[in-house]
Amino acid sequence: MRRRDFLMAAAVGSLLPQTIARGQDAWPQRNITIVVPFLAGGSADLVARLFANHFQAKYQVSVVVENKGGAGGSIGTGIVAKAPPDGYTLLLGTVSTHTINPALYSRLQYDPERDFAPISPLVRFPNLLVVRNQLPVKSVQELIAYAKANDGKLNYGSSGNGTSSHLCAVMFLRAIGTTMTHIPFRASSDEMAAMIGGQIDLAIDSMTTIWPLAQGGEVRALGVSTASRVAAAPDLPAIGETLPGFEATGWQGLFAPAGTPQPIIEKLAEEVIASFCCRMS
Repeated sequence: MRRRDFLMAAAVGSLLPQTIARGQDAWPQRNITIVVPFLAGGSADLVARLFANHFQAKYQVSVVVENKGGAGGSIGTGIVAKAPPDGYTLLLGTVSTHTINPALYSRLQYDPERDFAPISPLVRFPNLLVVRNQLPVKSVQELIAYAKANDGKLNYGSSGNGTSSHLCAVMFLRAIGTTMTHIPFRASSDEMAAMIGGQIDLAIDSMTTIWPLAQGGEVRALGVSTASRVAAAPDLPAIGETLPGFEATGWQGLFAPAGTPQPIIEKLAEEVIASFCCRMS
């Protein structure tokens, strides 16, 4: 009996790698969830849904985008860190979740290097400096002069404490040597609604989401947060033209829990390329 049990175990063991490989080849077989660690309506949510639509159409499986906002993206990111590494739970990670948060929070629910397998970058984008239409400034230079003349009297919004929009505004204020009151919101959409309503004076947030508002005249765009101008808005000055050396760009990427099989990682990376055509502008 012992010899027969041993031989059976050996046979099963020899077949196990082949079974796992076939399972990976058959992936995906059921619904996939992409966790966006921010509320709906922001740039991360938009990018996740673009990829989800592409993947659904090709593989005929449902790709659900779940928004799990809070704590600068750390809550949703922590959820994915603990998910099974089977390719069915993914993360739309950002500069906030994987770069800023580890520097800001002493106790995170995840380690950005240990707990995740990077799949592919998705997009890189500048932030856009905008002000409410009633503010009497029409350029970065005029804004700097106005802010200095009203030091401490203005306020600025962000999409949350510790987010890239928050830190980008802090960088700007330090560069011009003035202070403003910070008003954090839960999402970029709430932040822009407050600006349109005249409740905040200034914001520096993802160009992906607020450029259409500037084009529509709902807010006034003064500059992009890059050292030079961008192709999407060639007539809009870069903040770096007025403040040499100023540059702050955001990025978003697709991640899986650590331990996800490499063939699945590679298949997802191929689909990112097919979906976004390496759009890293």
